[in-house]
Amino acid sequence: MLANTSTILWLLLFAGGFAIAGVLYARHDRGSLEDYIVARNSQSTTATILTLLASTLGAWILFAPAQAATWGGLAAVIGYALGAVSPRILMIPLGKRMRELIPQGHTLTEFVIIRYGKRMYGLTLIIMLFFMFIALTAEITAIAKLVALLAPVPLWATAAIVMGATLLYTSYGGIRASIFTDKVQMLVIVPLLGLLAVLGWRATGGSTPVISGLQANAPQLLNLSDPIGIKAGLTFFVAILLTGLFHQGNWQRVYAARDVRTMRNGFLLGGLLAMPVIFIMGLFGLAFVGLGHGGDSSVAVFSIVLPHIPDWFAISLIPLGLALVMSTADTVISAVSSIIAVDIRRLVPQTSKTTLMALSRWLIFLLAIPVMIAASQGYSVLYLYLLADLFCSAAAFPVFFGLFSRRYDGATAVVSTLFGLAAGLFLFPASGAKPEYLLESFLLAALVPVLVSAIMLRFRQPRPHFDFAHLKMAIRSLDD
Repeated sequence: MLANTSTILWLLLFAGGFAIAGVLYARHDRGSLEDYIVARNSQSTTATILTLLASTLGAWILFAPAQAATWGGLAAVIGYALGAVSPRILMIPLGKRMRELIPQGHTLTEFVIIRYGKRMYGLTLIIMLFFMFIALTAEITAIAKLVALLAPVPLWATAAIVMGATLLYTSYGGIRASIFTDKVQMLVIVPLLGLLAVLGWRATGGSTPVISGLQANAPQLLNLSDPIGIKAGLTFFVAILLTGLFHQGNWQRVYAARDVRTMRNGFLLGGLLAMPVIFIMGLFGLAFVGLGHGGDSSVAVFSIVLPHIPDWFAISLIPLGLALVMSTADTVISAVSSIIAVDIRRLVPQTSKTTLMALSRWLIFLLAIPVMIAASQGYSVLYLYLLADLFCSAAAFPVFFGLFSRRYDGATAVVSTLFGLAAGLFLFPASGAKPEYLLESFLLAALVPVLVSAIMLRFRQPRPHFDFAHLKMAIRSLDD
């Protein structure tokens, strides 16, 4: 274990390094409010791939895939890996359509309010903010627990350092600083993850002892036809597939890409490259069981690796964890800032660009307070994460069907979403209960709105069809 004081100093050094890089870049490349919020049509294919890959690979990959493998086996790991790429692929046609209909767009919420009205807008906004709050809390909690494994550093101290450093450069430089630091952070993430995989392989003694241990003690984890594993894999796939559609950071990158082709290639490759990483990290969970480790399976990676690594690599886990966390945390912070700016502009149209910039920068600090409080407690946010997944599953069809159907209206979207939520919550497990019907809960939440929408469109009194041209006229540049 590392010393407390030296670990805090390493934390400050590496977190400060990422923050300084972001601030220096932002000072060099100061732009308009539009640049701060969305950086429209500015990013190449490579930049889009790197920023999407960095924002996908959060610190959760060091904990969740391995834990899933300990009870769901190979099938669960495969489902997890496929689930991670699925929203990226699904967003390609959705992003293309959004850019066609709203070339000056910024957020998903501005589409929803114009397309459906205030009630669906309010529901979608709550779902998006809840999901992004949970995602940010989970990431800060993960890095705090990682550092605590290395040294007796209080969780609140790590949370404060990481949040402070991330807020510093993201609130100053917006999405451009976020995308730039994603590139820098990928330079740290790729070699250190590769080294972690190599050291993990050596620590296990290769595949032979792991497979032998699994065949003796838990052969079902290697069986791709095991019903529990298949159900676990499908659960992860369905949950992650629809949840990613409500992350505003993804919609910022839809518009930041140079053109539709760049957006398509960036989202496709950014998703595909994440798959093998998640799969490899999941294999640590199989090694954890096969080698007879006990205790908390969420730290399977560290249970295997830490006893066999030199101090220099233990220290390198700090910049690895920071890079993973800050690349995803700055995406959330920038995303919430964009929602603040767009919605304030809509509510108070006479607000100046300077005021909008200041509000989008400083109001985000309010989000940091509950995040740091929650992260400093070390709570598991898995249950809330699953609940946020359920909300996103219920709203997915109603929100995005309106991109293509002129007949679909706000009342139908709201009613369909609420029915989906009710159906999903009926089977959703209580906190602490066995998630026996979790997959069924997600499927009901996603499919009931389709059924309710079809019934309402069939039997409701016909209403005027929506004119998609109205979206292009209603949503303009924030710099106008």
